[in-house]
Amino acid sequence: MNGQPAKTPRGRQTREAIVDAAAELMYVHGVAGTSVDKVLAASGAGKSQMYHYFKNKDQLVEAVIKRYLEAILGNQPTIFELHDWADFEQWTREILTIQSTPKGPIACPLGNLTGELGDDPKIAPLLDKAYREWESHLQRGLESLQEKGKLTEDADPARLAQAAMTCVQGGLLMAHLRHDITPIADALKIALEHLKSHARP
Repeated sequence: MNGQPAKTPRGRQTREAIVDAAAELMYVHGVAGTSVDKVLAASGAGKSQMYHYFKNKDQLVEAVIKRYLEAILGNQPTIFELHDWADFEQWTREILTIQSTPKGPIACPLGNLTGELGDDPKIAPLLDKAYREWESHLQRGLESLQEKGKLTEDADPARLAQAAMTCVQGGLLMAHLRHDITPIADALKIALEHLKSHARP
């Protein structure tokens, strides 16, 4: 569980402020560089409020992972409605649009945390769960295509979704590192071509 839920509107506002502040700080400074005191200063919350909702920093990190995933999926709404190959094309365009803003290319927040905490036995499973949820929408879309006869019967939707996610994550990392949109643009093209290579004629 990622901490205690808030039971009142004011409590929800306080809890959201804590998670928002932690998410912003951890994105910029990492988990190790984000102290509880920094989160409290940025959120305007008190220490007693913090520990009412999150008994330790790990619970706060879990809430931040959930917040990152919500933001990521919110920036690619077509991922929830993948019913045709054109929808997969639109999904790749949505990712590229986010990366093409003046602030882009931007690092994947889940990727940042994975680089820092991928070997942490408590946090790594939470990150993997988030990635698997992200992948699950691609898998469901591919299963939908398979049911409609638009994906070959021998194709493995789960494996294809994993491959697409691998392309996306590698592309995001290299694009951010090099301040160049082409790695993610090429990675999305490769992912889409790989998926379509299993399309039923």
